[in-house]
Amino acid sequence: TDAAAPETAVPLYERFMRRLADRGLTVASGRFGEMMDVELVNDGPVTILLEPPQGAS
Repeated sequence: TDAAAPETAVPLYERFMRRLADRGLTVASGRFGEMMDVELVNDGPVTILLEPPQGAS
């Protein structure tokens, strides 16, 4: 896959989580890279997909 190596991805993930929390959002996480069963309820008028800019790595 095009996924980043854990030594690159984990700090980015942790920074993302901190920035969400800094903005007052409730944040919870599991263990990075582990298999998890999650449940999602789309309760709103829109779903937002986050994708990197073209050419970003």
